Amino acid sequence: MGALSITGIKPGSTSLKLTAGKITKTVPITVLSRNLLAYGPASGSGLTATVNSDGSLHVTGTAHGQWCGVSWTFPFPVQGTVKLSGTSIAGLSFNIKCLDAKGQQLGDQMNLGNSAMAIPAGTVSLFLNVISTEATPTAKDGDLRVQLESGDTAHEWMRPDNTSLKGGGAMS
Repeated sequence: MGALSITGIKPGSTSLKLTAGKITKTVPITVLSRNLLAYGPASGSGLTATVNSDGSLHVTGTAHGQWCGVSWTFPFPVQGTVKLSGTSIAGLSFNIKCLDAKGQQLGDQMNLGNSAMAIPAGTVSLFLNVISTEATPTAKDGDLRVQLESGDTAHEWMRPDNTSLKGGGAMS
């Protein structure tokens, strides 16, 4: 009996038709993005985030204060080690917090530049924050390409599968 190996080239759905003698079986195949984040349009605390056609975030506005910005919370059933990477906009920072079923933070937050981190046991969702780091925030108008992926190596940025998740204002 032979083995069959399939490697996905880009995210999307297709099917594989297998035939052995008179038996034919069609198997659905879905290739997901390696970017495990979910985000979409958000507005609050003086900042507005929209999604560019390539799936990156476009952030504009002036935050109401330091540590204010926009955020998204989304289910996250993945366990193991993850790596956060991406591009930034001067004066803005992004971080991720792991949350339990009650919305309480588990472990340390993930920041750009951190080494790979283990997702704490009990994590059911993630909280993605884009916030001002400036004591007196200045106007922003730029693009972010943020990626969270399984493993301990950052790869080239890839659009997340979900870029239509509505976000809101955040104060960290």
